[in-house]
Amino acid sequence: MLQVSYIRENREKVLERLSVRNFKQPELVDEIITLDEKRRSTQTRLEQVSAEANSAAKKIGELMRSGKKEEAEAIKNQTSNWKNEIKSLGEDLAALENEQQQKLFLLPNLPHISVPKGSTAEENEVVLENGEKPNLPENALPHWELAAKYNLIDFELGVKITGAGFPVYKGKGAKLQRALIAFFLDEAEKAGYDERMLPLMVNEASGFGTGQLPDKEGQMYFVGEDKLFLIPTAEVPMTNLYRDVILKEEELPVKNCGYTPCFRREAGSYGAHVRGLNRLHQFDKVEVVQVAHPEKSYEILEEMSLHVQSLLQKLGLPYRVLRLCGGDMGFTSALTYDMETWSAAQQRWLEVSSVSNFETFQSNRLKLRFRNSEGKNQLAHTLNGSALALPRIVATLLENNQTENGIKIPEVLVPYTKFEWID
Repeated sequence: MLQVSYIRENREKVLERLSVRNFKQPELVDEIITLDEKRRSTQTRLEQVSAEANSAAKKIGELMRSGKKEEAEAIKNQTSNWKNEIKSLGEDLAALENEQQQKLFLLPNLPHISVPKGSTAEENEVVLENGEKPNLPENALPHWELAAKYNLIDFELGVKITGAGFPVYKGKGAKLQRALIAFFLDEAEKAGYDERMLPLMVNEASGFGTGQLPDKEGQMYFVGEDKLFLIPTAEVPMTNLYRDVILKEEELPVKNCGYTPCFRREAGSYGAHVRGLNRLHQFDKVEVVQVAHPEKSYEILEEMSLHVQSLLQKLGLPYRVLRLCGGDMGFTSALTYDMETWSAAQQRWLEVSSVSNFETFQSNRLKLRFRNSEGKNQLAHTLNGSALALPRIVATLLENNQTENGIKIPEVLVPYTKFEWID
């Protein structure tokens, strides 16, 4: 959530950065500023009347002790007016604060200066491309057919048990899944991340803290009786570990990682592009999260990007890095890099990771601060990244490594799978 003081003091810059996102409600900026002027004016008047009432109360006591009852009673007659005005001003202030807060919820984060302007994914900027795309024979199979051929994943059984988008992994398919999770966690540990095992459901305050609420409420599964949400990513519970926390400056950066299943309704997602593992309602992911000093967060973002790239390199997957344009970025992000692997059988790029810097957007909601060198509390920056999401990694591994003899397992995974081939 943007800070009102920043909006008020940087109106033109806020409007300019929102235009990079093609934000459709720029009038909200002036509405928020107007509400803030009314709020501050009401707050000032409330403080003045309260001060007058407190001063009068002291004076009444002094007059009574001095035996000047008539003067004291005269002042007492005015106290009901002060009480009524204080009550009315308090109600007005609460209403203004609530209205301002609701409008602030509608403003997305401001894009970093490096974010290109654009409306769709086609306008994202390709930062780099790495690795050679494999040349597969004409009879190469997409991953959903490979999964059936080698009895790795049963999509229909998942439909029977739950519904579309909830696959059942079997045999070597399940072992490959488990191997990838362990490999990603081990690599995160080598990179200095401290592992966490996290709840798979969060409360409303947690969803609000990281920006899923109210923006993405319709994309999350809701447990109505308990008013809990199934997590869309480990980012939500992991970042909320630091809600209402004041860190010491020397503790930064805080680096956490964790594996969780993730749950997304993906409402309205249909068509061939979501077949097989391309888009699921439940999937596994290893997430990395950092809480950083504002002066170092963009340096850390680049480090996180390199960490994700190193995983793809070790798996031998061709990939590219995209800097997302304003119109394709998430609501809470200031800058996002997407990593995509090349699916040789499908002949298209598949997103496997997003790494984002949220600057103070989440920490303002979370009240996540650190005590700086001057002894003052300051909002930290938060960052997160998929390292990695498994479904499309599995899809590209199966497709790109298929041979006449079976599917070759990347060398780095063999110590985890305990087998070199799927045949």
